[in-house]
Amino acid sequence: MISASTTEIQKDLDKYVRRSTVEPVEVKHGNEARSYLISEQLFRDLLASYRRAKPAADLTDEDVALIQQAKVITDSPYNLDDIPDLDDEPSFRP
Repeated sequence: MISASTTEIQKDLDKYVRRSTVEPVEVKHGNEARSYLISEQLFRDLLASYRRAKPAADLTDEDVALIQQAKVITDSPYNLDDIPDLDDEPSFRP
């Protein structure tokens, strides 16, 4: 990913817009990244994959029914035995 200052981008916007079709362009103000210039396709891909979490209390009866009907297809059966209790010590230490 390339970086450019806001001043550089203002001087040659077309260059950076073209570059953003290949990879995101980090827009810096001073030494700090303030934003990113991305292609339309990447923006649409990000938007399409964006999901917002909501509290269980906000789920409708239809939402709950869909969740209950959902099937996870896997070659390996799974259960909840491998999920540690909150009181358990972590198995690793940083």
